[in-house]
Amino acid sequence: MTARAEAFERLATIMDELRLKCPWDKKQTMESLRHLTIEETYELADAIIDNDMESVKKELGDILLHIVFYAKIAEEQKLFDITEAIHAQCEKLISRHPHVYGDVKVQNEEEVKQNWEMLKLKEGNKSVLSGVPKGLPAMIKAMRMQEKARGVGFDWDKPEQVWEKVEEEMKEFLHEAEAGNLKKAEAEFGDLLFALVNYARFKDINPEEALERTNKKFFKRFQFIEEGARQSGRELTSMTLEEMDVYWNLAKASEG
Repeated sequence: MTARAEAFERLATIMDELRLKCPWDKKQTMESLRHLTIEETYELADAIIDNDMESVKKELGDILLHIVFYAKIAEEQKLFDITEAIHAQCEKLISRHPHVYGDVKVQNEEEVKQNWEMLKLKEGNKSVLSGVPKGLPAMIKAMRMQEKARGVGFDWDKPEQVWEKVEEEMKEFLHEAEAGNLKKAEAEFGDLLFALVNYARFKDINPEEALERTNKKFFKRFQFIEEGARQSGRELTSMTLEEMDVYWNLAKASEG
């Protein structure tokens, strides 16, 4: 047995024992684990964006545990087991990579994506977009829908065209916002965000990651303002915007 196989078998055995002996583990269902799995996935995403590889390793282990846990519950219900799940994934990977396991020729990554989407349709998917989970955060969902549409050729040719669309949507949003048409302004703002996500995709920028990095930057700088206020014996609510801007600029300067 290889070290990899031995490690996986050890985890599966521990899971078997926990379901038999631990009151908490015995009580869990797929439904009770669901929100915990979502939490673990976000923790992995945080570790990746922070480039914290030690945490990435930890969170990967946590997510792997959840996968084994779900499969164990399914096995107890005589639905399937982890071996079947793994083999099913292996077969899917082989069938969707005919350029590796067959005689199909591809020139680049884009052709791989196009073949992938066409194969999914042949497998019975009713829509190219059906693989996009409904519960995804809106920005990620927009990006994934755009990527999948591109996979079958529905996309702009050049980023300049996409930027023209951004400018068009910006004008439409400003028109409705300045006119006080809240409902129409909201719709146009959604169109504007969708167009910006599209432009970011053309520039190989992940908009979700970009926004999260800005969130983290804002959080850190605002905490700097709060700490500065505490050290000077002031309350934020008693400070002017200009006074807070001093600390904000100091925070920016400290970032190099």
